[in-house]
Amino acid sequence: MTEDKEWRIALAGNPNTGKSTLFNALTGLRQHTGNWPGKTVVHAEGSFTYNDKTYKIIDLPGTYSLLSNSADEEVARDFIIFEKPDVTIVVLDATALERNLNLALQVLEMTDQVIVCINLIDEARKKGIEINKSLLSKKLGVPVLTISARNGEGIDELLKTIDLMVNGKIKTNPLKLQYGPDIEEKIAKLIPLVTKLFGTEYPARWVALRLLDGDHSLLDALKRDYHSSVRRMTANGYSCSC
Repeated sequence: MTEDKEWRIALAGNPNTGKSTLFNALTGLRQHTGNWPGKTVVHAEGSFTYNDKTYKIIDLPGTYSLLSNSADEEVARDFIIFEKPDVTIVVLDATALERNLNLALQVLEMTDQVIVCINLIDEARKKGIEINKSLLSKKLGVPVLTISARNGEGIDELLKTIDLMVNGKIKTNPLKLQYGPDIEEKIAKLIPLVTKLFGTEYPARWVALRLLDGDHSLLDALKRDYHSSVRRMTANGYSCSC
């Protein structure tokens, strides 16, 4: 039953966006740290309750991209793709929004369960920066909120938005970047092949883009995860013609 489910939230963002401050604000003392399996990258997770629901929140490593150029990027990428969190919150710095949006756009290509959370809005005001969150939400196709995690500003609205999203009351339509005609033609050819291999297990367009970019680490990770999924299905009595 959904009442007993522990909903999972991934917290993504560039370094120095206040992501850890938001993590601490949401979880308080209900958190612990360690290392990701097989990695020296720190793993932090905590929990909180809201509106009779229990949430586990995973603080992903701070990264500037998810292109698997480092262990941090691989950890963040793999969690979003393979663990499929119920919600991914992308934390952006309100004073450096243009630079931070690169990561948000990458996440939007990976999952449609996204909330963009623009932090440090108090610092932005001091610098005379105004953010039209309604317009940005319309362009990105997902909820966009402004907060100041250290002051507690906007946290209630964030919690309400998370609750609405996990209840299926927010429908998103994430922005999908369009590339040049040659790249789009290659993507169109790859998508049916990716779908044939993996079904709807992974976002086919995103996988096609990463394969075109020569991301061998993703291909290896896809193979490992897919075979693990088949073994789990077989162990649970499901047949598979893979």
